[in-house]
Amino acid sequence: MSDPAADATEAPPATLWDRMRQDPQYAPEHLALEAVRRLGPEAAAWIRQARAEQPGDSAETLAEQAVRRFVNRARFSGAVSGAAGLPGAVIDVGVLAWTQARMVLHIAAAYGVDPTHPDRAADLLVLQRVHKAAAGARLALGVAAGRERAGALFGGGERAPLGRVMLRLGVRLAQMAGVRAAKRVFAKVVPGAAIVLGTWANSSATKNLADRSRTLYRHYGGPHPPSPRHGL
Repeated sequence: MSDPAADATEAPPATLWDRMRQDPQYAPEHLALEAVRRLGPEAAAWIRQARAEQPGDSAETLAEQAVRRFVNRARFSGAVSGAAGLPGAVIDVGVLAWTQARMVLHIAAAYGVDPTHPDRAADLLVLQRVHKAAAGARLALGVAAGRERAGALFGGGERAPLGRVMLRLGVRLAQMAGVRAAKRVFAKVVPGAAIVLGTWANSSATKNLADRSRTLYRHYGGPHPPSPRHGL
């Protein structure tokens, strides 16, 4: 079973790339905010369809379907850009982080948690270990949202050299996606790095994220469940 409008959400939208390039320090926060805005409704539509077509399936079964689907996509999401060197590696880890965000929101929906609620952005940042606790995640999201509004009003401001911006953006997105060797990969821009990111690293990081997400959301309850606790 496929998601409505899934093809349109395989990769981060161009407007998000622009925002992250202008503000690489807060790239994970910008991605989390945009994911909830764009991918939350998709996950909500998916779970409505799934429950209509598979009324006997449990939340665990539906969550497992989402995990299998997005782990498979993550495994092959590396090297999608067709570009070499640093630009290609940055795009590939951005696609991986976006795919992982889609998976988390689908898992939330499977367990009856609203994937469109603003709290899901903080969940993403804690589950993807960008922040250790929800309070810090919410603070950073507020800063990123303010910078987004300021950028829309006044432009991106002074630009750093593109190479330095891409390096910072690549490291931040790789850390969000669970690629722990991010600094080494992007400092060296190893030939074939995208192939490595597209196989073992993508699959392993995404499976680990899926496990943390299922542990969190199966214990949620009520219309506005609490954000994740430290230690997940």
